[in-house]
Amino acid sequence: MKILTTSEMRQLEESCAQMGLTTDVLMENAGKAVAEEVRQILGDISQQQVLFLIGPGNNGGDGLVAARHIHDWGAKVIIYLYGERPSRDPKLKPIRERRITRVEAPKDENLDRLSGFVTSVDAVVDALFGTGTTRPFGGLLMMILDKVRRAKKKRSGLRIIALDLPSGLNADTGEVDPGCLHVDNTITLAFPKPGLFKFPGAERVGKVTVVDIGMPGYLAEETTSEYVADEWVKSLLPERPPQANKGTFGRVLVVAGSINYIGAAYLACSGAMRVGAGLVTLATTGRLQSILASKLTEVTYLPLPESHPGLLSQEAVRPIFRQLDRYNVLLLGCGMGQSESVIRVIRTILLGKSKSSPQLPSLVLDADALNILAISPGWWNRLTEDAILTPHPGEMARLAGITADEVQADRLGIAKKMAAEWHKTIVLKGAYTVVAAPGGQAQVSHIANPGLASAGTGDVLSGAIAGLVAQGLSLFDAAACGVYLHGMAGEMVRDRLGDAGMIASDLLVALPQVIKQLKESEATPETE
Repeated sequence: MKILTTSEMRQLEESCAQMGLTTDVLMENAGKAVAEEVRQILGDISQQQVLFLIGPGNNGGDGLVAARHIHDWGAKVIIYLYGERPSRDPKLKPIRERRITRVEAPKDENLDRLSGFVTSVDAVVDALFGTGTTRPFGGLLMMILDKVRRAKKKRSGLRIIALDLPSGLNADTGEVDPGCLHVDNTITLAFPKPGLFKFPGAERVGKVTVVDIGMPGYLAEETTSEYVADEWVKSLLPERPPQANKGTFGRVLVVAGSINYIGAAYLACSGAMRVGAGLVTLATTGRLQSILASKLTEVTYLPLPESHPGLLSQEAVRPIFRQLDRYNVLLLGCGMGQSESVIRVIRTILLGKSKSSPQLPSLVLDADALNILAISPGWWNRLTEDAILTPHPGEMARLAGITADEVQADRLGIAKKMAAEWHKTIVLKGAYTVVAAPGGQAQVSHIANPGLASAGTGDVLSGAIAGLVAQGLSLFDAAACGVYLHGMAGEMVRDRLGDAGMIASDLLVALPQVIKQLKESEATPETE
């Protein structure tokens, strides 16, 4: 599903109008779709009260349509109008006919009625301003939003739902007005907007859902940035034919681990196995092999020489090179450390161009492989083939020669820029992970789970991506699918345990469960 900027959405609306899809038709579609999603969020609404904050523009019009449907389905609805609606507003007329409670904010002295509403309703729908607002909030509007904010602090069960995006959030940049609410759910229309995934706005959107409002998806085909969608991932999951053998599902060689980071090797290998790779081999020192053997019973091993206890010797390159042609993918870097000998090993494998250097398989590079590339000037001119790089913001900053704050300020833009410059597939980890391809294509994950911000989760992700590459997915597809499966596994674990105390190994059993659920799920309607 494409991610569209404000200007791209306007162009799309103009194209729709030329096709006969008028603003009125789209508004009716949007309002009903939002109402259905609100009902999904709230459950049985027949005994619930929902307050709609209605603005003067199209966002308010969408809200009025949604309110009408919610009323017709049995909820008690209250309309709170900020700003004047047109005198013959066709969306307000059905509200009057149904005698739904309406209050005009300028006539609500001291906002007393609003104060009463927010203490009793079950949900507040923010339909004040959508993508069109740029002016700073103040006066009456700030007072209204503050009333809702204070009510939420007192009543954590009060659910706040934003229509399209929280009012005051810039749809393109993610910048926020001080009055912008922290909402529980954002129901965005037709296509996600980049500001939903950029901080600080991303902190305020809650769970994002995209609803179809009837805009033909083919009108947005030229847009290169997308939202990782369930059905897209489902369509790419490798087939599992009954006559298969382990070679059918590919072979992964994992070079990982050191005396200080033994668990990284375990998590990376397990991630590859748990997404269905046929054979995983761990190349590590003999000392670490003896430690891991009782825990990693399903992998095979390639013992490597040490320079110091638990640290690879530069002589490790030879046995690795002798085995490379047996594998579909090489995962390199997890927990290897940055000793002088490890630096030589990684540089020789990735950047060495001697006659004895073998053809490298597909590459997934994480952690210390990235840190060592970052101190190797012009590395991308020597590692010329595409490879998957999986940096967190700090590693990305070191690779790109900028600060982590600069990375976080424009995650999508930086990932796309560096993917093109380095000719590599980038997985920029973190909340709303970005996957960018050298040709400009990009996917953004919908997951922002603080439970994943713990040691080792990145090793699981790199292993999962390598496992998917081994099964025949392209580098970009494997990276995006791996990010999706990893993120959804995190959501599954959070639902069961909460987000405090979640550890990386919790994800391992959840990965095949996510794949199973996805394969068994029925097709859901999407924008086409």
